[in-house]
Amino acid sequence: MPDYKGDIMKHLSYEQALLVGCQLNGETDENFTSSLQELESLTETAGGKMQAGLTQKRERPHPATYIGKGKVTELINLEEELQPDVIIFNDELSPSQLRNLSKVLNARLIDRTQLILDIFAQRAQSREGQLQVELAQLRYAMPRLVGQGKELSRQGGGIGTRGPGETQLESDRRNIRRKITEIEQQLAVIVKHRERYRERRKRNSRFTFSLAGYTNAGKSTLFNQLTNASVYEENQLFATLDPTTRECVLPSGYKVLLSDTVGFIQDLPTSLIAAFRSTLEEVSESDVILHVVDSAHPNYYIHEQTVTEVLQELEADQIPQMIVYNKRDLSKNLSFLPTTADSIHISAKVPEDLTELLHAMEQLVIKQMLPYQVKLAADQGKLIARLKDETIVKEIRFDEEQAIYHMNGFALSNHSIMGIIEKL
Repeated sequence: MPDYKGDIMKHLSYEQALLVGCQLNGETDENFTSSLQELESLTETAGGKMQAGLTQKRERPHPATYIGKGKVTELINLEEELQPDVIIFNDELSPSQLRNLSKVLNARLIDRTQLILDIFAQRAQSREGQLQVELAQLRYAMPRLVGQGKELSRQGGGIGTRGPGETQLESDRRNIRRKITEIEQQLAVIVKHRERYRERRKRNSRFTFSLAGYTNAGKSTLFNQLTNASVYEENQLFATLDPTTRECVLPSGYKVLLSDTVGFIQDLPTSLIAAFRSTLEEVSESDVILHVVDSAHPNYYIHEQTVTEVLQELEADQIPQMIVYNKRDLSKNLSFLPTTADSIHISAKVPEDLTELLHAMEQLVIKQMLPYQVKLAADQGKLIARLKDETIVKEIRFDEEQAIYHMNGFALSNHSIMGIIEKL
């Protein structure tokens, strides 16, 4: 029997939110609508429910209040009528805009950056992730200490106030600077550990794929299917925040490493990219990027472009890349067309599609390998086993008359086994 009481209680627990956005010159109606829809999804992910939206077309945001004076009056009247818990703006507000708006509005005011930070605060599980969120929150709070006044000292007061950094918002600038320094020092230690781990992978010549893509494109589902892992997956934005790396076995038996990473989003604040740079380096340090795109989403092309731009910002656009159009089973998008030939259209939940993807991944690995041919005596079992485990063996044939194994395949050029092969 359906749990109607539970559904009602869940609905009542939502914070009621007004959403406010400005469509600037040069921004298409499609992009603006997509951005507002995304803001609504972010609000729901954070635990809110949209009551109403207020939008305005402007050449540029009003320097004092983000929206024009007439729209501010309209917003004041809308607030009096609906009594929302929070008003969320679709761009990052400057300290002065926040200060001026807080003088005439009673509800809690937050912007897109603070909303994303709030979601990150809920999602971060690892110590590194929690520190990165706290650092971004403190850096966001610093110039707004005067601007938002009492709102910054509210603890656990709803959307935009959660997370490890909230109690620090009561502190003065000097204490926040001290806390920022402490977190940066702790993160530096973690980053060095991550760098050592990556160096060890390089020394061991482990081929690495990373999953990159727009938030909720299905990366974690794909990751779990390919690695038999149990990473949290859900149909919501930023279900994954902490990066995870697992072993993935290709059809030939060759083992590669696959990393799942945080999803990207339109207008991802620069401060967040900076804070999560060490995490995102899992993408820029990989051998091949699997760019996962939700082909069933009506704005899949915008999402694809957003991720491409972030990869360029991370200087990862030179890394070999294959676009994996996901959710083929859900796609009702008749206008869907792949943007490149270097792509594959699959569903992460269809075994045959996963097999096809694994074969495509193996071909990408082979492109970065060198071919080899060797003859090995039957008593060289240890080397034969190494070749099977550490290279892609395409053929192995035993010559009974000469008691010799003929093997050919592909190996990474920087792998130590290539030195052994060259001496044979």
